[in-house]
Amino acid sequence: MATKHEQILEYIESLSVGTRISVRGIARDLQVSEGTAYRAIKDAELQGLVSAIDRIGTVRIERQQKKNIERLTFAEVVNIVDGTVLGGRDGLHKTLHRFVIGAMQMEAATKYVEPGSLMIVGNREQVQRMSLEHGAAVLITGGFDVSDVVQKLADELALPLISCTYDTFTTAALINRAIYDRLIKKDIILVEDVMTNSELVTVNRAQTVKDYLQLVEQFGHARVPVVDDQDRLVGILTARDVSEVSGAEPIEQHMSRQVISVSLKTPIASAAHRMIWEGIEMLPVVNNKKLAGVISRQDVIKAMQTTYRQPQVGETLERGVLQGFDEVHNDDQSLSLIGEVTPPMTGSVGTLAVGPLTTLMESAGVLCLQRNRKVDMVVDNLTLYFLKPISVDSKIEVKARILNFGRRFAKLDVEVYEGGSQAGKALMTTQLLER
Repeated sequence: MATKHEQILEYIESLSVGTRISVRGIARDLQVSEGTAYRAIKDAELQGLVSAIDRIGTVRIERQQKKNIERLTFAEVVNIVDGTVLGGRDGLHKTLHRFVIGAMQMEAATKYVEPGSLMIVGNREQVQRMSLEHGAAVLITGGFDVSDVVQKLADELALPLISCTYDTFTTAALINRAIYDRLIKKDIILVEDVMTNSELVTVNRAQTVKDYLQLVEQFGHARVPVVDDQDRLVGILTARDVSEVSGAEPIEQHMSRQVISVSLKTPIASAAHRMIWEGIEMLPVVNNKKLAGVISRQDVIKAMQTTYRQPQVGETLERGVLQGFDEVHNDDQSLSLIGEVTPPMTGSVGTLAVGPLTTLMESAGVLCLQRNRKVDMVVDNLTLYFLKPISVDSKIEVKARILNFGRRFAKLDVEVYEGGSQAGKALMTTQLLER
């Protein structure tokens, strides 16, 4: 039988897009406590089923596919610009496809407005009405109010009419930044992108050790998730757990109840680190306490290799730091990154900041292992020492050298040079991803 939490999530998912929900309403309709309703609604928000808007409430929205993750709903736009909804609340769940800045003549603005777009404009009623009539939502900057005619039109067409106190440039910059951040997230490979759910091998807690051994012989998987009658993950069974056990004994008596698992939204790099740290070959993937699939070490390695090869649409901080640095191969034990310290890499006093310096040193070490030993790894520890400050516009060399390379671990010495003298030093340890 499904738990109350699961029942609430199923109920929320069954609601039509645009429906407003509340903690009190859920508690009343499903006969649960307000605390249980609140936790379930927050979980639904994490899953992208609902969106909370100030002074409006929580609205059921359409779950966005990863290919469309860069698109925002109008409900999210309200939160981004700290806006107030003046009309068209029934359309807050709709998706923003593009935005148009209305700093042009009326005739010119008409050419750019299309259904699904957002017109960013000031106190210009004609442009506001024209945009709504052409199927576009309207965001009014400068904190201006609207006429009753425009508000009524927005309600009739279910097109959001939003007001914010920012100027047009700041408003457009905030929305553009949000879209840009989404592009970066779109390129991050998550567990749900690579997990295995076809031919998922599981055993029920009520089955016997004999049943488990038959599955091992049939599929070759020794580490098998244990589920209950509702497919909820309750344990893990391995060959070591039943090595000296009679085949007639129940699985529940011998399974490990402390299960290490990941969620659908866990980044693949985080899953890789957990596998290495715990020394396991497979991780169960859980969604709402139910087993959704499994991810193996081979899946992780393949995904991380893809990540290193693919071009990034959104520029991350790490790539921004590395953009001006050239890679120089010294020998089969060392590699250098050579470039200049740019103003965005400095702190308040004009010297190279800790974050960019750490990024450079860590990247040099990782690249050294990838290029010279053809391996994948995760950084385990970085002990950093500053010897002298590095000023802006200085040309530096970040040199990584392999000290020790074992079956599972590697140690590297990373040094930073400015003008021929040493400015920083670090000892870096990594754990290797083995197939």
